[in-house]
Amino acid sequence: MLPEAMLRTVEAKRMLENDPRLRINEVVRDAGLSRSAFYKYKDGVFPFSTMMKEKIITLTVHLEDQSGALSKLLSLVAETGANVLTINQTIPLQGRATITLTIETAAMTGDVTVLLRKLQRLEPVFKVELIGSGA
Repeated sequence: MLPEAMLRTVEAKRMLENDPRLRINEVVRDAGLSRSAFYKYKDGVFPFSTMMKEKIITLTVHLEDQSGALSKLLSLVAETGANVLTINQTIPLQGRATITLTIETAAMTGDVTVLLRKLQRLEPVFKVELIGSGA
């Protein structure tokens, strides 16, 4: 169900992991993938087995457009012991920005549902959605 480029990105990442001497150009050529597609997806796609082992989740957070809002969000995530793997932010439109966070939760001090509740109560947060989970 995934686009072919995402599947090939996972394969390219596997090749790099198995042989760190390989170069990106070699790996993407062998995987039948463009360099730009690899860089577009490399931080956002993981083999399912990795997600299960590392307990990776992806959240979408809608923030009010105000100074320090992203800092408050990231501070709360850090306080729980979670580790931010990727972060993407849209340009604020109509006073709100959408943040997509992929976080590793293995070292978290609490449950993911507790994190979601804390995020939802955070002052600049308008809405929080769990959009993907490997646990």
